[in-house]
Amino acid sequence: MKRLYQLLLTASMMLILLTGKNALAHTNNSIDHHGESSNQKSILITGASTGIGRHLAETLANAGYHVYAGARKDSDLAELNAIENITSIRLDVTIQSEVDAAVELISNNGTGLYALVNNAGIGGGGVIADTPVDVQSIVYQINVEGVYRVTKAFIPMIAESKGRIATTGSIAGTLAWAGGSAYSGSKHWIEAFTDSLAAEMAPLEVSVSVIEPGNFQSHIRRSAVKRMHERVKAAGGEITPEMLAQYKATEKRELSYKIPEPVSAAYMHALFDENPMRRYMVVPNAEEQAMTINTKIQQLVQLNTWGEYSFSEEELINMLKAAMRNSSD
Repeated sequence: MKRLYQLLLTASMMLILLTGKNALAHTNNSIDHHGESSNQKSILITGASTGIGRHLAETLANAGYHVYAGARKDSDLAELNAIENITSIRLDVTIQSEVDAAVELISNNGTGLYALVNNAGIGGGGVIADTPVDVQSIVYQINVEGVYRVTKAFIPMIAESKGRIATTGSIAGTLAWAGGSAYSGSKHWIEAFTDSLAAEMAPLEVSVSVIEPGNFQSHIRRSAVKRMHERVKAAGGEITPEMLAQYKATEKRELSYKIPEPVSAAYMHALFDENPMRRYMVVPNAEEQAMTINTKIQQLVQLNTWGEYSFSEEELINMLKAAMRNSSD
């Protein structure tokens, strides 16, 4: 049955490739956006205007790769496009027409696409009892549906190049807190998405990874506060001194974090190493490492507590040892 499933899966993916063949016809001797003949690997990054996405775009460009950098604002697009080896693309991951236009642009450029980095995402949400559904929904529209939409659109190109797909998750994919169900829930979804996609892409020789950062410098928290202010103004309210102070405190907090250089390093391994990993947890300190791993252990204990098939402590330890040996093979 497993063999039959794999055959059917491979056949269905080959059908996707065939239907997208016209869009992939010209992949050699391409011309980059600075007018030079190039056989560079091309990588698309969504959400490349700030934070992790911007740092990774510049890291890849400096290493000689060609980056298609997705952004929404004209100022960000112009700034990105001025960087050597970067071609900016207007790309709001919630708008199908912009995703389709990005596919068409890359196809017409003839560069092919070696890798997709799903980085676009937002924070936000709130306490369930007090937060309107639409405020929660916008997080899922970007962090979940956006990732799904973009990945689905670019699978034919990535499969053609036998390349890589990597997504920015978070240690919030393991952790959760009061008021964090929207963001944490979206990152929990990234975990399942990564494993399912990896199984689907394996017959096509496409590697799939998730990079799970802790707290690094970005704009995600400030952006969430700004959206809250915009909702207040849209409802006819006023931005109070306390709300402005909240933004200033959030800004100070974000700028106190380390720049996301270790996150870009993990992405470089996931995208180009001969043996990419499925998961990369990247944290700025030992405390975040311990907090995340301890939460995983607590979840394991909770899963194993109920029912007649629970494992003993010794059995669990032996399972852990075996898993660690397998991961180092």
